[in-house]
Amino acid sequence: MKSKEKFDYASLKLPAIMMGIFWVIAVVLWQALENVFYLFNFGYIGTALGVGIGVYSALPRRKRLWGRRLAQFLVGAYMLVFLGLIERENMQIEGFFFYALSGFFAGSVIHYLVAKLAGPLIFNRGWCGWSCWTAMILDLLPYKRNKRGRLKGKWDYLRYLHFGLSLGLVLFLWWGLDYTVQEQSLTELYWLLGGNIIYYAIGIALAYALRDNRAFCKYVCPIPTLQKIPSRLALLKIAGHPEKCTDCGACDKMCPMDIRVSEYILSGRRVLSTECILCFECVDVCVPEALDTSFALDYGKLELLTFKK
Repeated sequence: MKSKEKFDYASLKLPAIMMGIFWVIAVVLWQALENVFYLFNFGYIGTALGVGIGVYSALPRRKRLWGRRLAQFLVGAYMLVFLGLIERENMQIEGFFFYALSGFFAGSVIHYLVAKLAGPLIFNRGWCGWSCWTAMILDLLPYKRNKRGRLKGKWDYLRYLHFGLSLGLVLFLWWGLDYTVQEQSLTELYWLLGGNIIYYAIGIALAYALRDNRAFCKYVCPIPTLQKIPSRLALLKIAGHPEKCTDCGACDKMCPMDIRVSEYILSGRRVLSTECILCFECVDVCVPEALDTSFALDYGKLELLTFKK
Protein backbone atom coordinates (compact mmCIF):
# COMPACT_ATOMS: atom_id res chain seq x y z
CA MET A 1 0.00 0.00 0.00
CA LYS A 2 1.46 3.34 -1.05
CA SER A 3 1.93 6.00 1.59
CA LYS A 4 0.10 9.26 1.10
CA GLU A 5 2.16 12.13 -0.25
CA LYS A 6 2.86 14.79 2.32
CA PHE A 7 1.60 18.27 1.64
CA ASP A 8 4.37 20.66 0.65
CA TYR A 9 3.96 23.43 3.21
CA ALA A 10 6.75 25.39 1.49
CA SER A 11 4.24 26.13 -1.29
CA LEU A 12 2.32 28.31 1.17
CA LYS A 13 5.28 30.65 1.63
CA LEU A 14 4.53 32.99 -1.28
CA PRO A 15 0.77 33.33 -0.64
CA ALA A 16 1.48 33.90 3.06
CA ILE A 17 4.01 36.62 2.25
CA MET A 18 1.58 38.25 -0.17
CA MET A 19 -1.29 38.24 2.31
CA GLY A 20 0.97 39.46 5.11
CA ILE A 21 2.26 42.46 3.18
CA PHE A 22 -1.22 43.57 2.14
CA TRP A 23 -2.67 43.13 5.63
CA VAL A 24 0.16 45.21 7.10
CA ILE A 25 -0.63 47.96 4.58
CA ALA A 26 -4.34 47.60 5.42
CA VAL A 27 -3.83 48.01 9.17
CA VAL A 28 -1.33 50.88 8.83
CA LEU A 29 -3.60 52.91 6.52
CA TRP A 30 -6.67 52.12 8.62
CA GLN A 31 -4.99 53.44 11.76
CA ALA A 32 -3.20 56.35 10.10
CA LEU A 33 -6.22 57.63 8.17
CA GLU A 34 -8.86 56.42 10.63
CA ASN A 35 -10.94 54.91 7.84
CA VAL A 36 -12.01 51.28 7.95
CA PHE A 37 -12.33 51.22 4.14
CA TYR A 38 -8.56 50.77 3.84
CA LEU A 39 -8.67 47.76 6.13
CA PHE A 40 -11.35 46.19 3.96
CA ASN A 41 -9.80 47.22 0.64
CA PHE A 42 -6.24 46.01 1.14
CA GLY A 43 -7.31 43.11 3.34
CA TYR A 44 -9.62 41.86 0.60
CA ILE A 45 -7.03 42.28 -2.18
CA GLY A 46 -4.31 40.57 -0.15
CA THR A 47 -6.61 37.70 0.78
CA ALA A 48 -7.83 37.31 -2.82
CA LEU A 49 -4.26 37.17 -4.11
CA GLY A 50 -3.25 34.77 -1.34
CA VAL A 51 -6.16 32.46 -2.16
CA GLY A 52 -5.38 32.57 -5.87
CA ILE A 53 -1.68 31.85 -5.35
CA GLY A 54 -2.54 29.15 -2.80
CA VAL A 55 -4.89 27.43 -5.26
CA TYR A 56 -2.24 27.77 -7.96
CA SER A 57 0.34 26.10 -5.71
CA ALA A 58 -2.01 23.29 -4.69
CA LEU A 59 -3.15 22.30 -8.18
CA PRO A 60 -1.30 19.95 -10.56
CA ARG A 61 0.99 21.79 -12.92
CA ARG A 62 -1.30 21.57 -15.96
CA LYS A 63 -4.24 23.02 -14.02
CA ARG A 64 -2.41 25.77 -12.11
CA LEU A 65 -3.63 28.34 -14.61
CA TRP A 66 -6.97 28.32 -12.79
CA GLY A 67 -5.37 29.65 -9.62
CA ARG A 68 -4.13 32.70 -11.48
CA ARG A 69 -7.47 33.13 -13.24
CA LEU A 70 -9.21 32.98 -9.87
CA ALA A 71 -7.01 35.79 -8.54
CA GLN A 72 -7.58 37.82 -11.71
CA PHE A 73 -11.35 37.68 -11.33
CA LEU A 74 -11.41 38.15 -7.55
CA VAL A 75 -9.23 41.28 -7.71
CA GLY A 76 -10.08 42.58 -11.19
CA ALA A 77 -13.84 42.33 -10.69
CA TYR A 78 -13.56 44.01 -7.29
CA MET A 79 -11.62 46.92 -8.81
CA LEU A 80 -13.88 47.33 -11.82
CA VAL A 81 -17.30 46.49 -10.38
CA PHE A 82 -17.13 47.56 -6.73
CA LEU A 83 -14.68 50.48 -6.78
CA GLY A 84 -15.54 51.54 -10.32
CA LEU A 85 -19.21 50.89 -11.08
CA ILE A 86 -20.65 50.88 -7.55
CA GLU A 87 -18.40 53.41 -5.82
CA ARG A 88 -18.11 55.44 -9.05
CA GLU A 89 -14.38 55.98 -8.97
CA ASN A 90 -12.52 56.55 -12.21
CA MET A 91 -9.98 53.73 -12.05
CA GLN A 92 -8.54 54.61 -15.46
CA ILE A 93 -5.10 56.23 -15.59
CA GLU A 94 -6.79 59.58 -16.32
CA GLY A 95 -8.67 59.20 -13.05
CA PHE A 96 -5.37 58.77 -11.23
CA PHE A 97 -4.05 61.97 -12.83
CA PHE A 98 -7.21 63.92 -11.99
CA TYR A 99 -7.37 62.75 -8.37
CA ALA A 100 -3.65 63.43 -7.88
CA LEU A 101 -4.03 66.98 -9.23
CA SER A 102 -7.06 67.50 -6.98
CA GLY A 103 -5.26 66.24 -3.91
CA PHE A 104 -7.87 63.51 -3.35
CA PHE A 105 -6.40 60.47 -1.64
CA ALA A 106 -8.98 58.36 -3.46
CA GLY A 107 -8.99 54.63 -4.12
CA SER A 108 -7.64 55.23 -7.61
CA VAL A 109 -4.61 57.12 -6.28
CA ILE A 110 -3.89 54.47 -3.64
CA HIS A 111 -4.28 51.73 -6.23
CA TYR A 112 -1.78 53.29 -8.62
CA LEU A 113 0.71 54.14 -5.89
CA VAL A 114 0.62 50.65 -4.40
CA ALA A 115 0.04 48.36 -7.39
CA LYS A 116 1.80 50.24 -10.15
CA LEU A 117 4.51 52.40 -8.59
CA ALA A 118 5.62 50.96 -5.24
CA GLY A 119 4.35 47.40 -5.72
CA PRO A 120 6.64 46.51 -8.64
CA LEU A 121 9.64 47.08 -6.37
CA ILE A 122 8.58 43.90 -4.57
CA PHE A 123 6.20 41.96 -6.82
CA ASN A 124 7.53 42.99 -10.22
CA ARG A 125 4.71 43.36 -12.76
CA GLY A 126 2.62 40.76 -10.97
CA TRP A 127 -0.37 43.11 -11.21
CA CYS A 128 -0.47 42.51 -14.98
CA GLY A 129 -0.41 38.75 -14.58
CA TRP A 130 -2.67 38.30 -11.58
CA SER A 131 -5.01 41.26 -11.05
CA CYS A 132 -5.63 43.37 -14.17
CA TRP A 133 -9.32 43.65 -15.07
CA THR A 134 -8.46 44.19 -18.74
CA ALA A 135 -6.22 41.13 -18.93
CA MET A 136 -8.75 38.96 -17.06
CA ILE A 137 -10.92 39.20 -20.22
CA LEU A 138 -8.14 39.16 -22.80
CA ASP A 139 -6.62 36.02 -21.27
CA LEU A 140 -9.87 34.17 -22.09
CA LEU A 141 -9.34 34.68 -25.82
CA PRO A 142 -7.96 31.79 -27.91
CA TYR A 143 -4.45 33.08 -28.69
CA LYS A 144 -2.55 32.16 -25.52
CA ARG A 145 0.65 31.38 -27.43
CA ASN A 146 2.03 34.04 -29.71
CA LYS A 147 3.84 32.01 -32.38
CA ARG A 148 4.87 34.98 -34.50
CA GLY A 149 7.03 36.93 -32.06
CA ARG A 150 6.77 40.51 -30.89
CA LEU A 151 6.38 43.37 -33.36
CA LYS A 152 9.09 46.00 -33.22
CA GLY A 153 9.74 49.47 -34.55
CA LYS A 154 7.03 52.08 -34.04
CA TRP A 155 4.91 49.55 -32.14
CA ASP A 156 7.30 49.85 -29.19
CA TYR A 157 6.34 53.50 -28.71
CA LEU A 158 2.55 53.23 -28.88
CA ARG A 159 2.06 52.77 -25.13
CA TYR A 160 4.32 55.74 -24.41
CA LEU A 161 2.28 57.78 -26.89
CA HIS A 162 -0.89 56.59 -25.14
CA PHE A 163 0.53 57.64 -21.76
CA GLY A 164 1.48 61.07 -23.14
CA LEU A 165 -1.91 61.63 -24.77
CA SER A 166 -3.75 60.62 -21.58
CA LEU A 167 -1.65 62.96 -19.46
CA GLY A 168 -1.94 65.73 -22.05
CA LEU A 169 -5.74 65.39 -22.17
CA VAL A 170 -5.96 65.60 -18.39
CA LEU A 171 -3.71 68.67 -18.24
CA PHE A 172 -5.68 70.34 -21.03
CA LEU A 173 -9.00 69.73 -19.28
CA TRP A 174 -7.56 70.71 -15.90
CA TRP A 175 -5.68 73.88 -16.83
CA GLY A 176 -7.42 74.85 -20.05
CA LEU A 177 -11.08 74.15 -19.30
CA ASP A 178 -11.00 74.29 -15.48
CA TYR A 179 -12.23 70.71 -15.18
CA THR A 180 -13.04 69.74 -11.60
CA VAL A 181 -13.27 66.24 -10.21
CA GLN A 182 -16.69 65.28 -8.94
CA GLU A 183 -16.14 62.37 -6.61
CA GLN A 184 -18.50 59.40 -6.98
CA SER A 185 -20.45 61.19 -9.71
CA LEU A 186 -21.94 60.05 -13.00
CA THR A 187 -19.11 61.89 -14.76
CA GLU A 188 -16.54 59.64 -13.12
CA LEU A 189 -18.67 56.60 -13.92
CA TYR A 190 -19.03 57.56 -17.59
CA TRP A 191 -15.29 58.16 -17.86
CA LEU A 192 -14.61 54.71 -16.40
CA LEU A 193 -17.16 53.00 -18.65
CA GLY A 194 -15.98 54.80 -21.77
CA GLY A 195 -12.33 54.08 -21.09
CA ASN A 196 -12.91 50.41 -20.41
CA ILE A 197 -15.11 49.92 -23.48
CA ILE A 198 -12.34 51.43 -25.62
CA TYR A 199 -9.68 49.28 -23.90
CA TYR A 200 -11.65 46.06 -24.35
CA ALA A 201 -12.51 46.87 -27.96
CA ILE A 202 -8.88 47.63 -28.88
CA GLY A 203 -7.56 44.69 -26.86
CA ILE A 204 -9.91 42.15 -28.44
CA ALA A 205 -9.38 43.55 -31.95
CA LEU A 206 -5.59 43.42 -31.57
CA ALA A 207 -5.71 39.90 -30.13
CA TYR A 208 -7.55 38.59 -33.17
CA ALA A 209 -5.58 40.68 -35.68
CA LEU A 210 -2.16 39.67 -34.30
CA ARG A 211 -3.21 36.27 -32.88
CA ASP A 212 -1.89 37.34 -29.49
CA ASN A 213 -4.02 37.74 -26.35
CA ARG A 214 -1.48 40.07 -24.77
CA ALA A 215 -0.98 42.38 -27.76
CA PHE A 216 -2.78 45.21 -25.95
CA CYS A 217 -0.42 44.83 -22.98
CA LYS A 218 2.67 44.96 -25.20
CA TYR A 219 1.80 47.82 -27.49
CA VAL A 220 -1.07 49.99 -26.22
CA CYS A 221 -1.52 49.79 -22.44
CA PRO A 222 -0.02 52.88 -20.73
CA ILE A 223 0.45 51.19 -17.34
CA PRO A 224 3.85 49.56 -18.12
CA THR A 225 5.31 53.04 -18.60
CA LEU A 226 4.84 53.44 -14.84
CA GLN A 227 5.78 49.89 -13.89
CA LYS A 228 8.90 49.26 -15.92
CA ILE A 229 11.18 51.57 -13.90
CA PRO A 230 10.49 50.15 -10.40
CA SER A 231 10.23 46.59 -11.77
CA ARG A 232 13.91 46.74 -12.69
CA LEU A 233 14.65 46.59 -8.97
CA ALA A 234 11.94 44.02 -8.20
CA LEU A 235 12.80 41.58 -5.43
CA LEU A 236 10.57 38.84 -6.84
CA LYS A 237 11.61 37.50 -10.22
CA ILE A 238 11.66 34.23 -12.12
CA ALA A 239 14.85 32.32 -11.32
CA GLY A 240 16.23 28.99 -12.43
CA HIS A 241 18.71 26.17 -12.10
CA PRO A 242 20.99 26.09 -15.16
CA GLU A 243 22.13 22.55 -14.35
CA LYS A 244 18.55 21.28 -14.74
CA CYS A 245 17.75 23.19 -17.94
CA THR A 246 17.71 21.04 -21.09
CA ASP A 247 17.40 24.09 -23.38
CA CYS A 248 14.20 22.65 -24.89
CA GLY A 249 12.78 26.12 -25.44
CA ALA A 250 9.34 25.31 -24.01
CA CYS A 251 9.47 28.29 -21.63
CA ASP A 252 10.31 30.65 -24.49
CA LYS A 253 7.41 29.36 -26.59
CA MET A 254 4.87 29.64 -23.77
CA CYS A 255 5.84 33.11 -22.52
CA PRO A 256 2.93 35.43 -23.40
CA MET A 257 5.29 38.43 -23.36
CA ASP A 258 7.81 36.87 -25.83
CA ILE A 259 10.70 36.76 -23.34
CA ARG A 260 13.63 34.47 -24.10
CA VAL A 261 13.50 32.97 -20.61
CA SER A 262 15.95 30.13 -21.25
CA GLU A 263 18.78 32.53 -22.15
CA TYR A 264 18.55 34.22 -18.77
CA ILE A 265 18.56 30.90 -16.94
CA LEU A 266 21.41 29.32 -18.91
CA SER A 267 23.52 32.43 -18.32
CA GLY A 268 22.97 32.14 -14.56
CA ARG A 269 20.71 35.20 -14.32
CA ARG A 270 17.20 35.69 -13.08
CA VAL A 271 14.70 36.87 -15.71
CA LEU A 272 15.64 40.54 -15.86
CA SER A 273 13.19 41.62 -18.55
CA THR A 274 10.83 44.36 -17.44
CA GLU A 275 8.23 42.75 -19.69
CA CYS A 276 7.82 39.82 -17.29
CA ILE A 277 4.33 39.75 -15.74
CA LEU A 278 5.01 36.84 -13.37
CA CYS A 279 2.25 34.73 -14.94
CA PHE A 280 4.35 31.58 -14.26
CA GLU A 281 3.50 30.09 -17.67
CA CYS A 282 7.20 29.31 -18.12
CA VAL A 283 7.42 27.66 -14.69
CA ASP A 284 4.38 25.46 -15.35
CA VAL A 285 5.58 24.21 -18.72
CA CYS A 286 9.13 23.37 -17.57
CA VAL A 287 9.27 19.54 -17.40
CA PRO A 288 12.67 19.29 -15.63
CA GLU A 289 11.45 21.90 -13.11
CA ALA A 290 14.39 24.16 -13.79
CA LEU A 291 12.37 27.33 -13.12
CA ASP A 292 11.14 28.86 -9.90
CA THR A 293 10.83 32.26 -8.22
CA SER A 294 13.20 33.92 -5.81
CA PHE A 295 13.56 37.06 -3.70
CA ALA A 296 16.89 38.75 -4.33
CA LEU A 297 18.53 42.05 -5.23
CA ASP A 298 19.56 42.65 -8.83
CA TYR A 299 18.94 45.16 -11.60
CA GLY A 300 16.68 44.33 -14.50
CA LYS A 301 17.55 46.04 -17.75
CA LEU A 302 18.67 43.30 -20.11
CA GLU A 303 15.75 42.74 -22.49
CA LEU A 304 15.96 39.39 -24.25
CA LEU A 305 12.81 39.28 -26.38
CA THR A 306 11.71 37.33 -29.45
CA PHE A 307 10.75 39.60 -32.33
CA LYS A 308 8.87 38.82 -35.50
CA LYS A 309 11.25 38.25 -38.40
